[in-house]
Amino acid sequence: MRILIVDDAPNIRTSLKSLLEDNGYDTFTSETGEKALKIVSEEHFDLMLLDVKLPGIDGLQTLAKLQQVRPQLKVIMISGHADLEMAVKATRLGAYNFLEKPLNPEKVLLEVKNLKDRKQMENEVVNLKKIVDLDYRMIGTSSAMQQLRDDIERAAPSESRILIRGENGTGKELVAREIHQRSFRANKPFIKVNCAAIPKELIESELFGHEKGSFTGAIKKKIGVFEEANDGSLLLDEIGDMSLETQAKLLRVLQENEFMRVGGISLIRFNIRIISATNKDLHQEIKAGHFREDLYFRLNVIPIRVPPLRKRKEDIPLLVRHFLDAYCQKNEKKIKEIDDDALQPFMEYDWPGNIRELKNLIERLVIMTESDHISCRDVVSTLPEISNAVKMEYLEEPIMTGDDSHLPLREQIENFEKKLLRREFAHVNGNVTHLAEKLKTDRANLHRKLKKYGIKASY
Repeated sequence: MRILIVDDAPNIRTSLKSLLEDNGYDTFTSETGEKALKIVSEEHFDLMLLDVKLPGIDGLQTLAKLQQVRPQLKVIMISGHADLEMAVKATRLGAYNFLEKPLNPEKVLLEVKNLKDRKQMENEVVNLKKIVDLDYRMIGTSSAMQQLRDDIERAAPSESRILIRGENGTGKELVAREIHQRSFRANKPFIKVNCAAIPKELIESELFGHEKGSFTGAIKKKIGVFEEANDGSLLLDEIGDMSLETQAKLLRVLQENEFMRVGGISLIRFNIRIISATNKDLHQEIKAGHFREDLYFRLNVIPIRVPPLRKRKEDIPLLVRHFLDAYCQKNEKKIKEIDDDALQPFMEYDWPGNIRELKNLIERLVIMTESDHISCRDVVSTLPEISNAVKMEYLEEPIMTGDDSHLPLREQIENFEKKLLRREFAHVNGNVTHLAEKLKTDRANLHRKLKKYGIKASY
């Protein structure tokens, strides 16, 4: 905390400065409003203790000008001639608080501590919001992502129901949030309920709420998500996993635009934008008798499909760097860089878990990689479901490195041959017969070469 004390009385400036510095605050002083304005225009301060009665421009004039120069600077007014009118005027001009002289040291310290705690909380909220924003940003410039953005742009301002389809981990919830933020309901609640995660016997209570005593364990009234989301948007995630019984009740609620709590006796009307999401093929589910066709038509007014990551691989470098920044911030680590060649394994992997799998892998790399640079070796050793042969291709040293360029041609050829034989020998697990077939060479000749370079064969 940097604090500027502005008072024309030297004894007050000295005593306040000593009090605050003894309690760990970085403190400066000024005897006039003009000088104080010059100081704060050149340096950063968190708090100003400002006397009302000053030579030249008074405290209230200083406060008014301060709002133009440093509107974020908190100001506590101090005066020996304080009255209600003065306090009201100072508050209207932007003062944080008002203290009367003679100043009570304990009260001064309490006010400063409260302000410090408040600023710390505000900073934490700002930092948290930055991290949350990193989680809920749509990243990508591919044609698939541009099509998705266009669909969202057109659908969001309407009130029509939306069905989002896509594989697990593609970011269906992110799309739903983006639709909500771009709709006329952006300042109203966005509520999500995962239909697959709630037991069948509790889903109706989760959706519509229940009255106290309506069933065993209902010890108090519960508000359902339809009430929580009123005037806002409700995401019914994994709608394809909802039981047929609950589907029937949901259909009736959507038709009538009203519901009743479990155990209730009165109908409750609602005004909600319904967004549904599923990773299932609902046409197949309908054919199999697992999903109601009439409910499907109620939900699927505007269909939106989220592409899998393997269909938008050109977005991977942007996603990797975005998640690197996000997880370095979340884990309070220095921002890590990733080597250009380390992006190639990301591009060659098919990402069955989509964005979610990519995020998890990046978080693992951020936490487990000691260096400030993430290398190709770091990435390949972390990627799952990648063959040993592919890993070796990335991890082994190149045969031709340029380090032999000063040697005679014969030695360069021998070095190349030695490195090649060692690499291919490892690929065939030391089987000379397989190695001879792979290199299309005579076994006897191959044995001589292996013996020459000290490569031990298995027979």
